Amino acid sequence: MAAPASDLISVFSSPQELGASLAQLVAQRAACCLAGARARFALGLSGGSLVSMLARELPAAAAPAGPASLARWTVGFCDERLVPFEHAESTYGLYRTHLLSRLPIPDSQVITINPQLPVEEAAEDYAKKLRQAFQGDSVPVFDLLILGVGPDGHTCSLFPDHPLLQEREKIVAPISDSPKPPPQRVTLTLPVLNAARTVIFVATGEGKAAVLKRILEDKEENPLPAALVQPHTGKLCWFLDEAAAGLLTVPFEKHSTL
Repeated sequence: MAAPASDLISVFSSPQELGASLAQLVAQRAACCLAGARARFALGLSGGSLVSMLARELPAAAAPAGPASLARWTVGFCDERLVPFEHAESTYGLYRTHLLSRLPIPDSQVITINPQLPVEEAAEDYAKKLRQAFQGDSVPVFDLLILGVGPDGHTCSLFPDHPLLQEREKIVAPISDSPKPPPQRVTLTLPVLNAARTVIFVATGEGKAAVLKRILEDKEENPLPAALVQPHTGKLCWFLDEAAAGLLTVPFEKHSTL
């Protein structure tokens, strides 16, 4: 992996400052897309610590645009655990409780899995919903995907050395043997991640420092899943806090609101 351009790695002094800047970037991208020919904004969300980060910052950042603008947002999920929405592991369930309940986005424009289906059918059903929402795209093109990265280098539910890294036909894939519980999940595939107009990876904490150095600096023969996210025509950005960026030697842009 060649190191990305320095202006695509942004390092913040704290997760709180990172979250505020991330929310502002989401709002700016939304405004830009809504002013464009498509007049809509398609956002893909990931779970984990991103839920609380976005719940804390995004409602205020998005509010100035007004309800009419938020009514033209389409929201999907980069992966999902096959559990009921009320379950503590449900990514959509957490966003519904903490974020979406505070944003006037129509329920019909929030694309979710059907957790009552078997995992193979749930993946097919989610793919069908995405194709309906992204009519005209051979592969769904999100305006912005916000991704996390695990200490093992996984992103979405794409894990190191897993056969799904070779998937080129499906836009959504089922996984029944996730090394991270729960084992049954539905995930976007690399063709969708790499079709996005903008992808932002978010990582915080020193527990991510070693894997970020591998992804951003090492040329590995068998790249980690997160290193395989290289948008074909879109922009790739990394939002890190100082702890996560602690081992990097490539240039990056330091941000501080203090």
